[in-house]
Amino acid sequence: MNLSIYQADAFADELFRGNPAAVIPLTEWLPASQMQKIALENNLSETAFFIPGDGFYHLRWFTPTTEVSLCGHATLATAHILFKHLGFRGDIIHFQTKSGILPVSREGDLLYLNFHASKLVSFPTPQGLTKALGLRPLEVMVSGNNLLAIYKNESEIRNINPDFQLLTKLAYKGIIVTAAGHKADFVSRFFAPLMGINEDPATGSAHTLLIPYWSHFLGKSVLLSHQVSQRGGFIYCEMLDDRVRIGGKAITYMQGTLFLD
Repeated sequence: MNLSIYQADAFADELFRGNPAAVIPLTEWLPASQMQKIALENNLSETAFFIPGDGFYHLRWFTPTTEVSLCGHATLATAHILFKHLGFRGDIIHFQTKSGILPVSREGDLLYLNFHASKLVSFPTPQGLTKALGLRPLEVMVSGNNLLAIYKNESEIRNINPDFQLLTKLAYKGIIVTAAGHKADFVSRFFAPLMGINEDPATGSAHTLLIPYWSHFLGKSVLLSHQVSQRGGFIYCEMLDDRVRIGGKAITYMQGTLFLD
């Protein structure tokens, strides 16, 4: 069996920036174990698989080690491939996922995700977090399996050098560090060693926490985010009641064929 495969850099307008994701169109699901092996072989933070439905697409995401319930950049990459390479007509794609229906709209040269906003709860700094990150945060918030650590300024975020082995001892799948930005409204980085991703370059799903926090803190609903990883990524943000809009560009890096026989 041969399958088409695409790779695109999401939240980027030039190659080798933003967050790379593999996108694999299917006509029916492969066994989950086989999709997991493909994701491991791709060795990207996410590989997206999709099949057509009735007026929408079913979409699933795999890291090299596990299937996840939400991924922003691979959703953006999948929409980009459908719009640019697979002839999708219209300006809104609806994806059916483990997190519900996720629409992606095309607005000029930007693609906008529309996700539920995460509810944040203040939380004491977990034991071991300061040692793992090398710097104590000003404030900590949690939402489900994700932790948000707020710092004083952009320089602190850029200079954090995590001990990933220590981070794996914390009970959080995603650890987000953030501060107000110089050129953007806020900056962030995202660490997820428990999911096989030490640092994710540009993370759409993290912004379901970041946008509500910074929208409230800064008193504005439209914001610009800069994820200051080595590759970096700019994300256009909007707070909409209990939902967030997460916008960005994408660019195709590769198109090829998988040989599974």
